[in-house]
Formats: sequence, C-alpha cells, structure tokens
Amino acid sequence: MQKLNSHDTISQSKKKGNIFDMTDKPVKKLQTMEELLTANAGKIVIPKKGDTVSGVIVEKSKKNLIIDLGSKTEGIVSDKEFEFAIDFVKELKEGDEVKAIVISTDNDKGQVVLSLKGAASDAKWEYFEEAMEKDQELEAKGIEMNRGGLIVLVNGVRAFVPSSQFSRKYMGKIQNLKGVAFPVKAIEVDREKNRLIFSERHVSEAKELAQKDLAISSVEEGKIYEGVVSGVMHFGLFVTVEVLVKDADKKDSIGYVEGLIHISEISWEKVNHPKDYHKIGDRIKVKVLGVDEKTNKLNLSIKQLDADPWESIEERYGVGTTFTGEVTRVEAFGAFINVEKGVDALIHASKLEGFDLKVGEKVTVNVENVVPEQRRMSLSIVDTSMPIAYK
Repeated sequence: MQKLNSHDTISQSKKKGNIFDMTDKPVKKLQTMEELLTANAGKIVIPKKGDTVSGVIVEKSKKNLIIDLGSKTEGIVSDKEFEFAIDFVKELKEGDEVKAIVISTDNDKGQVVLSLKGAASDAKWEYFEEAMEKDQELEAKGIEMNRGGLIVLVNGVRAFVPSSQFSRKYMGKIQNLKGVAFPVKAIEVDREKNRLIFSERHVSEAKELAQKDLAISSVEEGKIYEGVVSGVMHFGLFVTVEVLVKDADKKDSIGYVEGLIHISEISWEKVNHPKDYHKIGDRIKVKVLGVDEKTNKLNLSIKQLDADPWESIEERYGVGTTFTGEVTRVEAFGAFINVEKGVDALIHASKLEGFDLKVGEKVTVNVENVVPEQRRMSLSIVDTSMPIAYK
C-alpha cells in the first residue's frame, strides 16, 4: 500500500471537496446591523424613540405587559410606566390591540420599552365623555378647596366642582367634603383645554333642574310673564320668573327660571338705582327679551311693557308746542327739562341768558326741534314775566 504524505492527503481532499478545504472558497464576512437593516429594507421596521406604535398584547402579568409589535419586534410596558397606567391596564386582556409610545428602542432583553400614558389618557377622556353623554353618575372625592370651589378626584383624575354646582345643603359647608366621597355628574369635558368640570347639583337636584330645563325650553321670547324680585343690585334686578309647563304626566305645573332686568331695562326714564323702583319680594310683570345660552338665565325688561315714548313724541309735542316742565339737570352746556316719563329735552346754554334755573324748578318752554330717531328735543324758555306780545 502506498503511503500518502500530508501534502498528498490535503491535495486529494481538495479534489474530493473535503469539508476541510477552505482555500478555494471565499470566507463570508459577518454583517453589521446597518447591513442587516439595508438587506432587509421593507421587511423589518425598527421603531424610533417617540414613535407611536400599535401592537397586540401577548402576555399580561402583575408587573408588565408584553406587546407584539409585528416584524418580529417585541415591546414591554413595565416598572413606572406600568404603574402609571395601572387603572387602564386592569381593563386590558391578552389579544387586545393597544397604542403605545416608544421611550427606548432596546432594553437588556432586546425589547422595545413602551409607555401607555397616551393611551391611558385617551381612555380616561373617552370614559368621561361617554359618562357626560349618558348623564351618568360618578363618584368624586374632595381633595382641597380653592377660591372657586372644590378640587376632587374622579376615577383617579383631578377635576373641579365649582361652588355654584353644589346644592343648597352644601352651601357654606363645602370644606367639609375634603376626604369625603360624593356623587357627581360631568358637565364639561374638554380635552384641548384640559378641563374636567363636575356638578353635585345635577345629582341631588336632578328633578328640580329637569323642571328648570323644561321651563327654559317653554319660555317664549317677547311674551309677558309674572315673577318675584329675588335680588336688587346696582346694575339691575334679579327676578324668579314663573313659567307654565307640562310635566311628565302631561299635567300643568309651574317651573321657575332666574332672569335679570338690566338697569337700562327698568324704565324709559333715567334710573339712578334699581332700589328706587323695586325691592326683594315685589311681584312684577316682565317681558322676555331672550335667553343667555351660557348661563341659562333670562334677559328681561319692565320698560318694554310700555311703548317707547319717543316713537310718537311728535304727535304730542310737535314744533311750536308750549308746555310746562320740571328742570331735572343743569349742566354747563344747558338745562334738561322733563317732558313726560322717559323723555327729557334740552334748553341750550345760549338760550338761558338772563335765567338761573334750578333742579326741581317749573318752567314754561317752547318746542323748537324734535328728532325722535336720535331721541333729541330742543327747547327755548317762554318768558311768562311779560306779555307774549312784547317778546
């Protein structure tokens, strides 16, 4: 038998294609991550920090969520991010699709680290929007008072209940609700302004408020109603207006709506203070001018129960008419004379030479000019101290 030396053995191995033969075949280099991504462009999508991604929950435990993001990429929600969204996570189950934000592209296990803050926030807003739409009762817990009302927690979210949204039984006692749970209803849910406003009144006075809403919807603009003065302020009168409504059984009942008579709507004449005309408890008639959509209060008028005296003033006081009136005001430019209720006219200073008029004094005057659309009338004094023939 012929012996083969080491050189012959290697040569024969080359010919037979032995696996130890590496001299004729180029060695394939290991690819970098960049090369791998380039080679698989369009097949693998690597999320970047700050991206919003969607995935399916494949595993849920007491400490984390594992989410399949597709393209053989796995995400995880854990630690503080898991705790922050715990209320939202409780409602989730394996197989649910969720949206999350990438906060890190790679942890020590090669997973994409995710946050559910955005999704949890969206879910809470949707929850409150639905609660308001369905007029659903929720539980609030008082945290602290401020100038406008009570800051509360509702479903773990800070919200606000204005003082005006508490029923009468809590007036002056709102501070006692700190740390106390009580029922509320959402009355404003605004994501853009981050406003979440609740009402306790809408729960405890639901029937009364429903009656009020029914009364407001029954009010007719331009119609005359009766009411009782409930407040007197320098700017006007508050009135509780009585409105006839049909209740749930189609029976007639009385609903009550608050309204305001602005000082300018009390009388056609100049009003110095509303208290000169009415006091709390006075029963009066009012005309509805409209409804303030923001406050659901009525805009009312007393003076418009009567016609505007300026509309027909020329019929009663045409040019050349002589009458006696009372001086109501004296200014540097002239004196004002009361013609009738709601109508004052001016004697210009140039026509007062030789006269020293005082407020309250009676004076005989002549109408020189009338401009109803501008609510203006010009007068001159008739000197009654001498015969008219000598004027």
